Amino acid sequence: MARRCVITGKGVLTGNNVSHANNRTRRRFLPNLQETAVLSDALGELVRLKVSTQGLRTIEHNGGLDAYLLSCSDRVLTDDARRVKRRVQKAMAKKAA
Repeated sequence: MARRCVITGKGVLTGNNVSHANNRTRRRFLPNLQETAVLSDALGELVRLKVSTQGLRTIEHNGGLDAYLLSCSDRVLTDDARRVKRRVQKAMAKKAA
């Protein structure tokens, strides 16, 4: 899996190390990714995701994983997040029926 957040889409950025003598060498800025298990109320289970710390804050701010995924359009979400969103939608439809 790539170094990319499932929720926010944050990935690796590149730049320069600049020395005192103004020599420039290339470097990489890695996102602060955490392999976490987030509780999905609709599925009733923990979903393992690779999420940045900002992504975790976004999930909590929106009231949990299910609420965040259902409020976002599919264009904004990554492929992994879309898969989880479809599972959540199916589980909610099954509970409603």
